Amino acid sequence: MDFQDLHGWLLKFLDEVSDSFQKLPGSSIFLRYVKSSYQNDPVRSGIELFLCLFAVRYLLAPAYSTQKKSYVTLSDEEVDELVEEWTPEPLVAPLSDFEEAENEKRPVIVGPTGPKSRLSNGRTVTNLASYNYYNFIANETLKEKAIQTLRTYGVGPCGPPNFYGTQDVHMKTESDIAAHIGASACIIYAQAFSTISSVIPAFSKRGDIIVADRAVNYMVRKGIQISRSTVRWYDHNDLEDMQRVLERVVKEQAKKPLTRRFIVTEGLFENVGDMVDLPKIIELKHRYKFRLILDESWSFGVLGRTGRGITEHQNVDAAEVDMIVGSLAGPLCAGGGFCVGSDEIVEHQRISSAAYTFSAALSAMLATTASETINLLQTTPDILAQSRENIKTMWAQLDPRSDWVRCTSSIENPMMLLVLKPEVVAQKRLSVTDQEVLLQDVVDECLTNGILITRLKSMPRASNGKDAEWEPQPALKLCVTTGLSRKEIERAGITIRHAITKVVKARK
Repeated sequence: MDFQDLHGWLLKFLDEVSDSFQKLPGSSIFLRYVKSSYQNDPVRSGIELFLCLFAVRYLLAPAYSTQKKSYVTLSDEEVDELVEEWTPEPLVAPLSDFEEAENEKRPVIVGPTGPKSRLSNGRTVTNLASYNYYNFIANETLKEKAIQTLRTYGVGPCGPPNFYGTQDVHMKTESDIAAHIGASACIIYAQAFSTISSVIPAFSKRGDIIVADRAVNYMVRKGIQISRSTVRWYDHNDLEDMQRVLERVVKEQAKKPLTRRFIVTEGLFENVGDMVDLPKIIELKHRYKFRLILDESWSFGVLGRTGRGITEHQNVDAAEVDMIVGSLAGPLCAGGGFCVGSDEIVEHQRISSAAYTFSAALSAMLATTASETINLLQTTPDILAQSRENIKTMWAQLDPRSDWVRCTSSIENPMMLLVLKPEVVAQKRLSVTDQEVLLQDVVDECLTNGILITRLKSMPRASNGKDAEWEPQPALKLCVTTGLSRKEIERAGITIRHAITKVVKARK
């Protein structure tokens, strides 16, 4: 067969195929669609042809069993042997002898945790181990408001905020906090601990950079850990070291893809008690183009003329801080936490923050209590003035007069942390465990004399890399309250100082 015969046969075959196809119902419509589609968008025709061929290939592919066993079959004896050999890891670490002894002696408060608290053994003690800084627990107006809200709204909304958990009192509390701090928007969370630990991973992801103070609290460390971001630590409150870290990060990232970069620090540090230099940090944040996440869990309601926090205390515009996170528990005697910032930052959290999306909303009673306590701080700044006077009174009895301890907290901080002086630690050759035992003896001695204080009990360190090796120094912790008079504060300070002297001198 020559080429002309082959060509003629091929044309005849194609004509027969065309005639047969045109006899099919709807063939003319299909041909018009293909022609118009190819002229207008040939790429689309190619994709559709590929999908058709894939569908034909899938339908004609041989069937296979999904029940095919691709694992080794073990006998019952082998399974039993493996089960017997397996030892599950404990959910928590076993208690040490020191912790067991501490638990046995732990005092139990019966009733409200006021400045004078009754213990389960019947004794009444001066309570300096509660965050009831302003004695709001005894405020009858707050109690009446809480009872009214409880009768109107019930115990809790029993639903997440984005579903049916948000109530008008929640929106009012958010508005009150934003107006109090001077921010454009606010979002409230149901739990203080989960606030900062959800805010950080809502914005910082894998591959992003976080520059953080080594002394940040456990809540912040958990948030950093959950974010899976690259972390660079700087020495506690050492802004020169912080600047070196920022410069190094900028230099390392110069030729890499653009990433989000955050500075994370606290207003008042839970583990040390001192204060951050916010104006300097804001200057560095602008210079090196970082965003700032500021945890004010321990400074909101404490610092500033009206308790707005460190921004008011250090005369900084709240808008200069990208995210301010705080607690509604503690000094405000409510519950939950909040984050203030721009409208975009707040709205992003409503759909991206785990603790907000997957947790039941804050109780209406606690939201109302938070609004009322904020209003009290705004309208009666004398509360804060009295608190600071009591703090100075306690300081006068402890830090300058004791030969054994010094206070690491700021003078404005009602939570005073007392650590052993370096020369005492060196002279007595005290390890960290020895210091913990000695300070617990001080706590027990104070309790014997009618004063309830406690120790700084930091949570386990989050695993964030080899450069995160930092632990707080063992310390006594006492919280000054306005529920006690000046003379009662003086007597408590003298008792604590004498207890420290007695215990330390007895240590050989």
